[in-house]
Amino acid sequence: MYRFSGERKKVIPPKKALDSASVVQRQLDAYNAHNLEALLETYAEDAQQFEHPVKLLASGIAQLRERFAIRFAEPNLHAQLLNRIVMGSTVIDHELVTRTFPEGPGTIELVATYEVLNGKIAKAWFITGAKTIKSVVTE
Repeated sequence: MYRFSGERKKVIPPKKALDSASVVQRQLDAYNAHNLEALLETYAEDAQQFEHPVKLLASGIAQLRERFAIRFAEPNLHAQLLNRIVMGSTVIDHELVTRTFPEGPGTIELVATYEVLNGKIAKAWFITGAKTIKSVVTE
């Protein structure tokens, strides 16, 4: 339940929502720093990642480590947070991710839904939008 504080009726989210958001923010910060160990610290040992709704991408820390190590090899990898919604243990991020695709550098829109349990990401689901490849201008 949300509560209000002070004269201006400032909304104070419940502690659980703050905890879930902070875990996901640490994950995003580690992702952008290409810090594999810090990123894996935000995931439960048995965490799972899915392509929404049910296609399993990775299960457990070993598979997550392999998946992120490959991604971190991309020198321009960066996720820009566009919007975040937090409700209890669920965090939904809308991001614009810069990557190096086989066709060249570009961006892809992504919606990530995280389930945070006991201070760790237990499950994550990803919905990807169309990718945009940056055109290279040569003279």
